[in-house]
Amino acid sequence: MTDELTKLVEAARQRPFPEEEREAQRRSFAYGNAKIENDRVTWEMIVEADEQIKARTAAK
Repeated sequence: MTDELTKLVEAARQRPFPEEEREAQRRSFAYGNAKIENDRVTWEMIVEADEQIKARTAAK
């Protein structure tokens, strides 16, 4: 790795990863993978499923 790339990677490691970004990443990943398997999957379906999962885990 070049010095510049090493510095960028280290800066990325130090950067906070807010819950809002984590949620967006999780949903995007789920949508992309589900869409490959089933073209009828919508973004709204992913959001709904994520909300249901969050509600169940919060109840525990």
